[in-house]
Amino acid sequence: MSFAKKSLGQNYLIDNNIIKKIISTVTIKNRDIIEIGPGKGALTEEILIKEPKSLLIIEKDLKLYEKLKEKYFNNNKVKIFNADILKFNIEEVVKSDSCIFGNLPYNISSQILIKIIKFKKWPPKFKDIVFMFQKELGEKIIGKYSSSNYGRLSIISNYRLKIQKKFLVSANCFFPKPKVTSMVIHAQPKKNNLYEIKNLNSLEKITNILFSSKRKMINKNIFKLLDYSKINEIPGINLKSRPLEIKPDIYYKIAELYEGI
Repeated sequence: MSFAKKSLGQNYLIDNNIIKKIISTVTIKNRDIIEIGPGKGALTEEILIKEPKSLLIIEKDLKLYEKLKEKYFNNNKVKIFNADILKFNIEEVVKSDSCIFGNLPYNISSQILIKIIKFKKWPPKFKDIVFMFQKELGEKIIGKYSSSNYGRLSIISNYRLKIQKKFLVSANCFFPKPKVTSMVIHAQPKKNNLYEIKNLNSLEKITNILFSSKRKMINKNIFKLLDYSKINEIPGINLKSRPLEIKPDIYYKIAELYEGI
């Protein structure tokens, strides 16, 4: 019996109904699929039942990787990498019209999402992402303007992705049982944007500076990014606003102007 490693944020999904529900979120038949952190292969098995064109698996835990490799040794559809997803060049292996699945480790799930959002080529080759997050983090990803969950993560995520909350998953569906509820999210790349941000690091920097004092007005911090002439080009901006009171479009416009300096 293999035990979950706390250091890797491992919680194995054991509820077959939830597994089937996750898989049914998108069409799999004849598509190239990537799975991040398969663990013992609960999702993997269900993906293969749906007859994908190919399945590429990325697993960091060496023992789990070896078991998966042994299990699928004779399946020419399956390719398995023993790698840390945060160091792995996933953009290089993504194929057209593919889907990326991930029951993500809680401790690095936001980093994985940002890594994918920061693909150099956009729109990317993948068409769908189906990820499971800790519910609290999921709420921040889908957080709408003026809601309590609105913030840096939702501003950055929603610049490049059209995101939908699909359903919640009880802690009882895992072993070992986590202390939190999970949320499954389905996202698709946005192909066109009103704003052209060349490098997503710019948007990260801007939101980081402005949200560093999220209860204070932006009238001081914004001058760390832009001068008066540039600020005057931002329609509808109010320097007495606090970061949470500013719409996403204004952040995107600030990023555009910042890159133009």
